[in-house]
Amino acid sequence: MLGQGAFGEVRKCINRHTKVIRAVKLIKKESMNKEEEESFKHEITILKKLDHPNILKLYEVFEDDKRYYLVTELCKGGELFDEIVTKVCFSEKEAAAIIQQILQAVAYCHELGLVHRDLKPENVLIDKELNNTLKIIDFGTSTIYDKSSGPLKTTHGTSYYIAPEVLAKKYDDRCDVWSVGVILYILLSGKPPFDGDNDEEITEQVKIGTYSFVGGSWAVVS
Repeated sequence: MLGQGAFGEVRKCINRHTKVIRAVKLIKKESMNKEEEESFKHEITILKKLDHPNILKLYEVFEDDKRYYLVTELCKGGELFDEIVTKVCFSEKEAAAIIQQILQAVAYCHELGLVHRDLKPENVLIDKELNNTLKIIDFGTSTIYDKSSGPLKTTHGTSYYIAPEVLAKKYDDRCDVWSVGVILYILLSGKPPFDGDNDEEITEQVKIGTYSFVGGSWAVVS
């Protein structure tokens, strides 16, 4: 057992033929409503198409009457979010290494016409056994974007990281770049650029779009 959540659990597994160690996510069908199941199947369809060193690799999918089984590569470093909580602030060199890897994954997705729409530290895993390689996860709200069909209009994302144009329901793939910028701000300062006591207050700050590079750790940032 590696972890447990509302939908199921994650276990370490071994391929009986190759002896390669993987992670397998066991998801109980009864724990999902119809909308959640559609989102889940959509994510699987997306992940099957992706092959990039900074995106968690999905190898196989199985199902029986009660569960789905997703076999992925195993990351042993936890979430970038946990690293931020522990470390608070990162040096410019450390932040650059993190952001470079995230942007490499984002560029790859955008070249395929895929918009993630929920980039945040909780959706970035660290593989400490692979020289701290980062892996983007959670493509449940991602979508294929065709520029010729006009802007995207469905609101998806997390309040701290959501772009103002997403809140205005008129956006494109650049919403992911905004989210990466917010992650970079947090890495360097230890706090979000837009804050509040609840989602409504935070998104209001996002709409205003005013942030500061003054005080605290910004004094030592170039």
